Amino acid sequence: MDLTDEQWALIAPLVAEKPRIKRRKMDGRGRPRVPARPILNGILWVLRTGAPWHDLPDRYPSYQTCHRRFQQWSREGILKRLLRNLADDLKERGELDLDESFIDGMFVPAKKGGGAWERPSGARAQRSWPFQTALVFLSPFAQQVLRPTKSR
Repeated sequence: MDLTDEQWALIAPLVAEKPRIKRRKMDGRGRPRVPARPILNGILWVLRTGAPWHDLPDRYPSYQTCHRRFQQWSREGILKRLLRNLADDLKERGELDLDESFIDGMFVPAKKGGGAWERPSGARAQRSWPFQTALVFLSPFAQQVLRPTKSR
């Protein structure tokens, strides 16, 4: 589900290519810059599906190009302005009602009977894999095995 022409017309000015110094060598070699629309479609595909960048389908530009442009647009605030314009457009058309919006807090861990976050108990922390790995290397048997492997 790529951007429609109507959607693209609304956001195209935000991601329009700025005139750049010509990077191509005098002999005509070098890569031309990939247009913004297919890159934005690739970025939206990754954001919509939650898939890793390297799983980007072949119908989009390379995942490296899409990820690089995503980082650039994030740094420059272009994505923030893009979302703001889309939200303003929805609001103007009456398709966005801020009275009905909410914040999803599903990621917040909850503990029965308490609202405050607690550190894990010491007994639980000692069962962690780093602690178990440290126990292996600190045991007297491991010391005997590792002693001959030390360089002199």
